[in-house]
Amino acid sequence: MINAKSMKKHPNTLSKVLFFVILTGLTISDLHAQQQANFELAERFTTQRLQKLIGSTSVNPRWIEDTNQFWYQYTNRDGVNWYFVDAARGTQRPLFDRDDLVAQLSETFKRPFNAFDLDFDDFEYDDDEKLFTFNIDSIKFSYNINGNQLAIEDTLRDEEENENWATYSPDSSWIAFARNHNLFVMRADDEDSTEIQLTEDGERWYSYQANDGDTTSTERLRSRANWFEDSEKFYVRRQDKREVDELWVINSLGKRPTLETYKYPMPGEENIYIDEVFVFDPEEETQVRLDTDKWEGQALGGVYFNDSGFYETQTSDYLYLLRRDRTWSKIDVLKANTTTGEVEVLFEEESKPYFNTRFAQLAIINEGEEYIWWSERTGWGQLYRYDSQGNLMNQITTGTYVVGNIERIDTTAQTIYFTAYGREEGDHPYYEHLYKVNFNGSRFRHLSPEDANHNINPSEHGNFFVDNYSRVDHPTTSVVRNGNGEVVVNLQQTDVSAAVEMGWKAPEEFIIKAADGVTDIYGVMYKPFDFDSTKTYPIISYVYPGPQTEPFPTSFTYFGSAGRSQALSQLGFVVVAFGNRGGSPIRSRYYHTFGYGDLRDYPLADNKYGIEQLAGRHSFIDISRVGIFGHSGGGFMSTAALLTYPEFYDVAVSSAGNHDNNIYNMWWSEVHNGVTENRKTVTELNEDSVEVEKEEITFDAPIESNAELAGNLQGHLLLVHGDMDSNVHPANTIRVADALIKAGKRFDMMILPGRRHGFGPYQPYFNRMMWYYFAEHLLDDYRTNVDFDLPEDLD
Repeated sequence: MINAKSMKKHPNTLSKVLFFVILTGLTISDLHAQQQANFELAERFTTQRLQKLIGSTSVNPRWIEDTNQFWYQYTNRDGVNWYFVDAARGTQRPLFDRDDLVAQLSETFKRPFNAFDLDFDDFEYDDDEKLFTFNIDSIKFSYNINGNQLAIEDTLRDEEENENWATYSPDSSWIAFARNHNLFVMRADDEDSTEIQLTEDGERWYSYQANDGDTTSTERLRSRANWFEDSEKFYVRRQDKREVDELWVINSLGKRPTLETYKYPMPGEENIYIDEVFVFDPEEETQVRLDTDKWEGQALGGVYFNDSGFYETQTSDYLYLLRRDRTWSKIDVLKANTTTGEVEVLFEEESKPYFNTRFAQLAIINEGEEYIWWSERTGWGQLYRYDSQGNLMNQITTGTYVVGNIERIDTTAQTIYFTAYGREEGDHPYYEHLYKVNFNGSRFRHLSPEDANHNINPSEHGNFFVDNYSRVDHPTTSVVRNGNGEVVVNLQQTDVSAAVEMGWKAPEEFIIKAADGVTDIYGVMYKPFDFDSTKTYPIISYVYPGPQTEPFPTSFTYFGSAGRSQALSQLGFVVVAFGNRGGSPIRSRYYHTFGYGDLRDYPLADNKYGIEQLAGRHSFIDISRVGIFGHSGGGFMSTAALLTYPEFYDVAVSSAGNHDNNIYNMWWSEVHNGVTENRKTVTELNEDSVEVEKEEITFDAPIESNAELAGNLQGHLLLVHGDMDSNVHPANTIRVADALIKAGKRFDMMILPGRRHGFGPYQPYFNRMMWYYFAEHLLDDYRTNVDFDLPEDLD
């Protein structure tokens, strides 16, 4: 696209273009005609099309309780397959003979079945009966894999009672549920279903129900009960939301539009959720409230914590939980007596500007004899060992790398199996690897030597691990490893041959520098599959600012944003996705917290500088034509980039963006941008009309918004939002639109009806809307067709 803006941006471009026009005799229109968007190629390589060519990209094991065995479903060129694996024996076999099962089903139903695509519902393993069960056409079947025996168990009835309301104890002796916001239990074997009411103080927004805003039902509903492993007690994290302000979205697609109301605390607001924890003994019909009060605006467990910040053992004597202050910089590790409600602080930690909750985890050894704790006090997340009184015994892992999840602990061998990032010299710092180490820090060992990203799934019994390892250019290899890292079963190898025959090519990894000129930034580049290095292509950056993840894949995938980026590139673009300082928690504490206090602007300079480096490195990139797009935080970032650097970015497509974090949820905004605690002494009258002094605590958390930059718009902007987005409220986009209108700016906007934060079945429509927008404004390719080529399953 040749225009005045691109000439101003790169003045040498005009003379080069005019020289080329004179030399070849072509006109500017001829040049545009040579760069038509290749919609046919994009359609050929959508996620839906690739799924038919490639199938599964990983093994998702379904471990069988108290065994080293699992089963899994896997799709490849042979259709849908089911496998049974015994890790201890190192064996894998088909879960059943598909042809034999089809024959039995055909005989039962008197109709044919497709052995390559058996359509089962609720395919599960029954631990008690040691049988597999599934449903077909409202009939429940059981299947004994040892004798290949199929049996009809029951006929499912529409009127059959739905038990989604029931929370069973681990031994299946008790059922917990809620009604009218109060808590009930009953014995599972009671033929009379006698209900025992445990509370009477529940109400809307201060409830024991999972759906604490419910107003429609007096039926049994699911509760917030969490059973201890011994089935003797359960606990409830109850939240008082009564004073929190409401937010609303409207469902316009029903017979009559309806209002959906929910509670939504925003940054700096006085009234937020108040957490309480109650422990119940159903046998004694008693309850106790844990004594956890300490800080104004504190939270108990909650968002962003592993395991929700609550940790249990095999007995119900104690509950362990994490308490944090509202600034997110102080964490207490608590041990609560479930009989008395007394709480002790085992140890505490302060981490400024905020504690990295991504990997915050507590492992309780032998009912509290020792504890394993994750902390980045050195600047990199490592594991620490504490005794029963909360005294530090030793640092278990050391180094300038980040420990990830604790996958398994062998208490007998005093060995921890865990994942980590960035430890191996020369390795991609985002690749996850599996390691083991003894409690005292000795016998450290790397268990996943392949140069790839390793996705680990541990067994429930014994030290076995399903490892799906891959790179963006290396399809997934799935294996089972033992506790020494040895491969004991080769499970699957993702087969991309059919896609390669169709012209598919893997994306390319690259490394550039951040705007500081020092920090390495990692990313992935997608090119058209008909790429010609003698041509030039507009560049489009897919963005997400973090801080919990960055926008590029490290494993082999054709799903999600990776699939959308690859399809978009086929139109005739170079599409890139790369990180930025402040984008990820898996490199270092400094890298992760870089954007603190600057939530809008921190990633922008790195993105611009990264594109400039890539254009300087590759002559096929036309830096006079730059697009940018993203969803959620990426929607926020893409609009901010277009408005902050209007001479550089030409086109932005911003979907579901949290453009004004002052009206986004308090947790995201306050932890990543900061919240200030203000204290002052005020005088007020007490109940006896006597003046008394009182300390007043308030919080302040202002954040810069995209609406403030609306006057800078020079390029093309498409804003998209779902009208029922209860996560990032549509007001975020509407406020930007309002500011653009007031500034007299021309822009485009689409509201997707009935869609929430994810666009679900409307995603294919949005993808094609984005294709056309970039084709029009980066390739000057304007089409007149009205119809999109949408998948058949769009509804």
